[in-house]
Amino acid sequence: MPTKHILITGASRGIGKATALHFAKEGYHVFLNSNRSREILPRLQQEIFAFGGLATLVQGDVSNPEEVATIFSHIHNQCSGLDVLVNNAGLTQYGLFTEMTNQEWSTILDVNLSSVFHCTKAALPYMVKQKRGKIINVSSIWGEIGASCEVAYSAAKSGVNGLTKALAKELAPSNIQVNAIACGVIDTVMNAGFSENERKALENEIPACRFGRPEEVAEFIFDLAEKHPYLTGQVIRLDGGYV
Repeated sequence: MPTKHILITGASRGIGKATALHFAKEGYHVFLNSNRSREILPRLQQEIFAFGGLATLVQGDVSNPEEVATIFSHIHNQCSGLDVLVNNAGLTQYGLFTEMTNQEWSTILDVNLSSVFHCTKAALPYMVKQKRGKIINVSSIWGEIGASCEVAYSAAKSGVNGLTKALAKELAPSNIQVNAIACGVIDTVMNAGFSENERKALENEIPACRFGRPEEVAEFIFDLAEKHPYLTGQVIRLDGGYV
C-alpha cells in the first residue's frame, strides 16, 4: 500500500507527541510541527527513526499564514499532499478576564483557532482533488461549557467546534470528513501545574476517577483517521464522563 501522510501541529509533547508516535508505528509518514518547543521536536523524530518510522520536521508558527505556507512548501517537496491533518496546536492562559491584555487575547485565539483555519485551508486543495481526506481538530470540553479564568481558551475552542461543524457540511460532497475531539482533563504539561491535593480533588469530580492519557486520545484520533467515512461534523467528547 502507498504510504499515507499526516501533519500534526503542536507535536512536541502531550497529545501531539503521542499521536505522532502512534501514526508512525502504523506506517504513516508523519510531518512534525512545533513552534514554542522547537528544541524538543528533533528528539521525537529520532525516537520515530529508532523503530523504523518516517518523520519530517516542519517547524513554524501555524498561527502565521506565511509560516504555514512555508510548512506546506516543505511538505509538498516530499509528497503530493496530506491524507490526514490533525490540528492540535494549543495554548492557554489562566487569569481573570478583566486582567487579560489585548495581545494575550489575540495570541490565544490565533494559536488555538486561526491556526486551524490556516492549516486546513493549505491542506484542502489536495484533499478536494483526491476526493478524500480527514481533518481532525483537537478541541476541549471548555469549548462547550466554558472554564472560569480561561475565557479566551474557551472562546477559541468554541470557535474550533463551530468551524468543525460548518466545514464538515461544506466538504462532505468531496468525501472529506471533519471532526473534533472535545478532550477532558488529559495528563499533559498543560495540566501539570496542579498540586497533589488539587489533582486528587479534580479526579474525584471525574466519573472515571482519573485524568485521561495522551495515548488514549492518540488512539481515538487514529480510529477517526482510518475508519468511519459516514461520521463528519461531530464534536466528540473524550472526558471520562466529566461533562
